[in-house]
Amino acid sequence: MSDENLLTRREFTVESALAMLAGVTIIISGCGDDDNNATPAPSPTPTDKTGTVSTDANHTHTGAVITAAQFTAGNALTLTLTGAATHTHTVALSQAELTQISAGTRVQKISSNDNAHTHTVTFN
Repeated sequence: MSDENLLTRREFTVESALAMLAGVTIIISGCGDDDNNATPAPSPTPTDKTGTVSTDANHTHTGAVITAAQFTAGNALTLTLTGAATHTHTVALSQAELTQISAGTRVQKISSNDNAHTHTVTFN
């Protein structure tokens, strides 16, 4: 073999390193402390929601209103349905139902049975 085909130690080291890295993928990623200070989008502000009370026993009631403060509190609650009638009804709503109503999901609840009838309250 002639001296023309021989590699120097440096050339051999470079060629060896390139051969080893030929099939390697190097991924460089940044750590979590970057300059991208993106702030998450705020949750929509809750608003009052009024339910529709069915007409049963030839009358209806009012009072099917969930306030923004009640949505924010996130606790189960009981609404009192009043109106021109001489009696009232109640409608109990769980935390899960309040979350659904706040998100715009349709929820229907049957009121308490007072004066021998109930009413259906629908939140859209």
